[in-house]
Amino acid sequence: MNNQNTINDIRSKIDIVELIGEYAPLEQKGSHFWGSCPFHKDKSPSLMVDPQKQTFNCWSCHRSGNVFNFYQEIENVDFKEALKALGERVGVSLTGGISSFDSRYSKYYEIYDLSSKFYQLMLNTDSGKEAKEYLKKRGIDDETIKEFGIGLAPNEKNKLVSYLQKKNYDSNTLSDLWLLNGEVDTFINRIMFPLDDRNGRVVGFSGRIYTESNFSKYMNTKETPIFKKGSCLYHYKSSKEYVRIEKSVIIMEGFMDVIRASTIGVKNTVALMGTALTDEQIVLLKKLSLNVYLCLDGDKPGLDAALHNGETLEKAGFNVKVIYLKDDEDPDSYILKYGKEKFISLIENALNYSDFKISRLKMDIDFSSPDELTKYIENVLKEISLVESEITREIMLKKLATETNVSYNTLEKNLNEYLNAKDSSYIKQQNFISKEENIRKDKYTRASLEFLYYMLINPKVIKVYDSKKLYFIDSNMRNLAGEISYYYHNYGDILIADFYTYLNDKKELLVVFEEVIKLSLDEEINDYVIDDYVRVISDYNVRQEIVRLRELMMKESDELEKAKIAEKIRLLRIEE
Repeated sequence: MNNQNTINDIRSKIDIVELIGEYAPLEQKGSHFWGSCPFHKDKSPSLMVDPQKQTFNCWSCHRSGNVFNFYQEIENVDFKEALKALGERVGVSLTGGISSFDSRYSKYYEIYDLSSKFYQLMLNTDSGKEAKEYLKKRGIDDETIKEFGIGLAPNEKNKLVSYLQKKNYDSNTLSDLWLLNGEVDTFINRIMFPLDDRNGRVVGFSGRIYTESNFSKYMNTKETPIFKKGSCLYHYKSSKEYVRIEKSVIIMEGFMDVIRASTIGVKNTVALMGTALTDEQIVLLKKLSLNVYLCLDGDKPGLDAALHNGETLEKAGFNVKVIYLKDDEDPDSYILKYGKEKFISLIENALNYSDFKISRLKMDIDFSSPDELTKYIENVLKEISLVESEITREIMLKKLATETNVSYNTLEKNLNEYLNAKDSSYIKQQNFISKEENIRKDKYTRASLEFLYYMLINPKVIKVYDSKKLYFIDSNMRNLAGEISYYYHNYGDILIADFYTYLNDKKELLVVFEEVIKLSLDEEINDYVIDDYVRVISDYNVRQEIVRLRELMMKESDELEKAKIAEKIRLLRIEE
């Protein structure tokens, strides 16, 4: 069984309706199943699952594909990982014929894993006594050290590199992974905190000084092929079990905040290792929970980050609360200073994001100034207009009336203006989208797309394509037709869901393919309709060739060559 057949075998054993139903409730309407799309904030069900084709498509965010595409998106894994997981699900072994899917970065993961174990070993030697004492003074005990894989880069220039070179890893690779800096170890005399990817594999390190030094407090691994800071969340995999129990995830700024929270039993935590959320991190968070607590630093940059990230999360469909740390504290320092009970109390009394946002708007406002008060009221009304719940809006409006001594009726009137403006904008946007989507394609494009559709479902149409040597002007359509013909002749049949996987690495063709399979056409087709498609496509090709030859003739100075071109045009017109 070759690779493609193995892939098709796994795909055929998994019902896409059953798989997607585990992540999003589906309801059958006619021959299709519908549900709210798990990839974006879906106010009305826009995810369609086709059990016959074994494909899915979201009409809102336009994600589509088969079981592999869905699993890759929802679990944020690459194709190899999706193939392995779904293969295990249905008991299909990937040994033997699937070797080409082995990760090209497996050596990198091995090196980081060995390096992490080496650092942990060093911490437990005589040279690690001072570092271990430092950690204990910071309230990090042996259990926590083990839980987070904390280690030590010893105060020797080539300790790690020598160890790895003895295991036949070359210097160029170690430099690429930022473990070797010139002729010496990159990390020297630092406490080492391993950084994991979403699958729990070590992909980098953060090294902290623990003695008096002129060097920077922290040194972090630079980005490598397997480490992209914006694609990782610290403690992500380890937090999953605790997030499931707590039904929420707490987002912190740094890995020390997560480690400190863990020492008091708060383990449903992840860290950004920065301040701004990326799109990749949003996707990861959606796989944990839609209930999010932001617990960033209490200084101005931290509060600004909470404001910005909270807005990003709300737009992505999360329920957001903010754990407000005052007096410039961060979670690490707050827990050390005030202890477990006070921090738990902060979680229990976290602010709704809208309340936090309004509290930030209130800062530095001079309530005795009519201009500043008016500006504050307008900003708060804009925020209230974004709240979906009418009850919540009314509660917020009453608070604002009491706070500013402006009548409820006046505030309500102004709020309605913002609400009406928002509704009008939404209607215009929807009308524009509908108009754009309903623009009719020209006759040639329609004929080409429909002919490709029937090539996918009817072998007779493929034979017509082969015999007529049909040529598509558009290169992507032309290449897609060639791939359909090639696939059919090599595998004997075409199933839409399997062909999706076959095109997995041909992104330009996937775009055309997805447009083709969205067509609503009769499954049956007669010879007359096929001939009509061939005529339209061929006629268009002839007209395009005539246009090309005319342009060529205008540029030609040799009268004999002009005559030859003119004769070609004459013959093409007869054919047309």
